[in-house]
Amino acid sequence: MSEFWLISAPGDKENLQALERLNTVTSKSNLSYNTKFAIPDLKVGTLDSLVGLSDELGKLDTFAESLIKRMAQSVVEVMEDAKGKVQENLLANGGLKEKMKCLKIDLTSFVTHFEWDMAKYPAKQPLPSVVDTLAKQLAQIETDLKARTAAYSTLKATLDSLNQKAKANLFTRTLSDIVNKDDFVLDSEYLVTLLVIVPTQNYIQWQKTYESLSDMVVPRSTKLIFEDKEGGLFTVTLFRKVIDDFKARAKENKFTVREFYYDEKEITREREEMTRLLSAKKQQYQTSCVALKKGSSTFPDHKVKGPLLRWLKVNFSEAFIAWVHIKALRVFVESVLRGWRLGDESQAGPAAALTSVLRQLCDVWTPGEFSGCAPPASKEVVHQAFARGSELRLQTPGRSGSCQHVGCSYGYPWVATQ
Repeated sequence: MSEFWLISAPGDKENLQALERLNTVTSKSNLSYNTKFAIPDLKVGTLDSLVGLSDELGKLDTFAESLIKRMAQSVVEVMEDAKGKVQENLLANGGLKEKMKCLKIDLTSFVTHFEWDMAKYPAKQPLPSVVDTLAKQLAQIETDLKARTAAYSTLKATLDSLNQKAKANLFTRTLSDIVNKDDFVLDSEYLVTLLVIVPTQNYIQWQKTYESLSDMVVPRSTKLIFEDKEGGLFTVTLFRKVIDDFKARAKENKFTVREFYYDEKEITREREEMTRLLSAKKQQYQTSCVALKKGSSTFPDHKVKGPLLRWLKVNFSEAFIAWVHIKALRVFVESVLRGWRLGDESQAGPAAALTSVLRQLCDVWTPGEFSGCAPPASKEVVHQAFARGSELRLQTPGRSGSCQHVGCSYGYPWVATQ
């Protein structure tokens, strides 16, 4: 799991080299890998609107993270037979440069090379409009996710139920995949074929006694058609009028007659249903190969993913990209509102060490004023309204390590950590 802190630092002339200085002090102990995190000049608006947005963005941030986790879990569930390839489908496709839109970008690279998407979220729009666009986008993805995963879960549950029946013991399991028409005497007015469950240790006893369990049992009519660890399923043919007597005698000898009537149409229906469900479930993930040609050149086969996996892959990318934009908005808004603060005093380990270094480095960074977004007199009010410190972090799937990724955003008079 990679962890990212987004740090907003003042951008006055004295601190233009802040990133270089941060690199110098953090590289000594390998505390973090630092990159620039560019946020455009967004429309600040009024102080009241920023206060409202701060709360709204916090909730939207939590919602986006929850949605992304659910989508990642759905990818894992759909790819149950190929879990080693899950990471290949959790990417942030495009989003760096226009010429790189078609590339598969891993999540860490996307964050460390983040660029604001001006087409989707125009910086000239008021911040509430940008936030509303992000909220509606994520809400639509969640709605579609619920519908698609519900359909897949229903299909999977039905298939699992049928599989459980196929794997159950001889007393309860489905027999459609076991029996054949040739195992039974059908369409006879006098004869009938029964199925008898015989414990493994009683096979010899069955062979010796089944013909004498009742009158009118057809000699040499028994056949083992299936067996599991506990016993076997035998056929036996007899006259219809002695069925009840045969069942009673069989029970006395620890043989169990399984109630079953061979209906070819029903057997065929069950088999076709299982095949249909297996095919439908497989198609949600299954990949097919398509040869791509361009001019005289033939490219390697291109794998086309099933509809659900394809949707999850595309929309996970969209949701993740939206989430990082929400993080950027929180940095922007809280930089203006909260003033220069570092995080929780209770940190330990590499996080505490990095925080300590940042404190020492930032001692020379001055909070500055509100850059015109509110009169200086509002500064004390804002400090009171946001007296608690804030530490905002972004975590992405990946290998864990002691090194933190730190993104620095310049040009705003207050600091936020993420």
